[in-house]
Amino acid sequence: MFAEYDRYDALGLAELVRDGEVHPRELVETALSRIEMTNPRVNAVVHKMYDRALETADSPLQGPFVGVPFLLKDFGPMFKGEPTTSSSRFLQFHIPSEDSTLVTRYKDAGLIVLGKTNTPEFGLVATTESDFRGPARNPWNLDHSTGGSSGGSAAAVAAGYVPMAHGNDGGGSIRIPASACGLFGLKPSRGRNPLGPDFNGTWLGLVQDHVISRSVRDSAAMLDLECPPSPGEPYMAPAPDRPFADEVGQDPGRLRVAVCADSLFGTSTHPDCVEAVDNAAELLESLGHHVERACPPFDKKLMVEAYLRIVATGLASDIDAAARVVGREPAPEYFEPTTWLLQLIGRKTGGDHLSSLLVATQETAYQMELFFHTYDVLLTPTLGRPPVRIGELKPTKAQMIAIAALRRFPIKKALDIVLGQMAAENMDPAPNTELFNLTGQPAMSVPLHWNADGLPIGTQFVARYGDEATLLRLAGQLEQARPWFDNRPSI
Repeated sequence: MFAEYDRYDALGLAELVRDGEVHPRELVETALSRIEMTNPRVNAVVHKMYDRALETADSPLQGPFVGVPFLLKDFGPMFKGEPTTSSSRFLQFHIPSEDSTLVTRYKDAGLIVLGKTNTPEFGLVATTESDFRGPARNPWNLDHSTGGSSGGSAAAVAAGYVPMAHGNDGGGSIRIPASACGLFGLKPSRGRNPLGPDFNGTWLGLVQDHVISRSVRDSAAMLDLECPPSPGEPYMAPAPDRPFADEVGQDPGRLRVAVCADSLFGTSTHPDCVEAVDNAAELLESLGHHVERACPPFDKKLMVEAYLRIVATGLASDIDAAARVVGREPAPEYFEPTTWLLQLIGRKTGGDHLSSLLVATQETAYQMELFFHTYDVLLTPTLGRPPVRIGELKPTKAQMIAIAALRRFPIKKALDIVLGQMAAENMDPAPNTELFNLTGQPAMSVPLHWNADGLPIGTQFVARYGDEATLLRLAGQLEQARPWFDNRPSI
């Protein structure tokens, strides 16, 4: 076992491997030992690939992350020969026959995949508590959620299994668990990283893949390895001026920062989250940045509906694709009730309605671009509340009765009413991330604050489309000013 495993980020471990100071097998065995020790309580890793990982560790390896243990979220990218279930019983026996482009790039980088991490069914909600896999628990307090949907990956990094892990973000699914688990999480711009060759689960461009990490430089170096998209993919972000890894440590200059503690898609912001933003604003001012209160203009009601209907129609398409893969018709008994209800809403959404919402979304992206002519960065709380307790976001008994009735009688008018209720009742815990999936902008959650209960409270920073460089320069500055690498849960 490698006793100093915690002292290094992924790039640091790879450097030790290249220098011959540690063997990849030693790193893998250390990571596996840690998983076996605490994962029964955390439930972050839901599929083990131990034999494959050890075999890979003993084979010739190269790349900037040579020999580094890594975990892949069980939703999105495919690893040939290993299950990809999306935490759904419907896909529990699905074994992909090829690697996704992103997985190929991870292998080429020298990473060693140890297994798959927990996620909510089809990555749908802001907590990782599927019926199929059970809840992932927050290493900072096992009674609390990891957030979602990359909750298993965030829990694995927070618990010290790996220095970074794969995630993807269609409405905050990298930033939300990064905030809940005290880690760094960057959602890249739309079109930055490859989605294919299987384009299911991308929700009309809302989803981007990347990692959750302890260090900013690991995130930047991984972004260099992941991008650009493959030829023929539907989106292409502007090429960076230089490698993203070169941005970390560079002076970001005097940035114009807009601070908005309002709940973007919800109704209120918890005082702990407001305090985190206020503290971050003070830190930015002390670093020489210009900070003022300002919120971007947008039609909240319209954008909330746009987000929910895009996800719902994307889910309906994903379930159809899953049916083709497994060779049987989808039926309610294979899915969680809310998953089935949401895909029914998607199927009842007309093409003309969806098209009008997509146009409105593009108009919002245009207005956001104008806002970022005045400001370089927008600062908000990542979440609207501290990490919720396990089970807190589950439907009530009355809601389950209503869902059961709608599953039997999916009347469009009733489904539209339910969608409105979902928008009104379910956005407060995680209201600030979805807008930037709609507009395609890069956004990151940075772990700068812990509340009185010892729970992490992340702060979100957003930049103009294609400008990850500004975020990474700022993140590097914040990491130096208020280090978080050694902040670790007692587990």
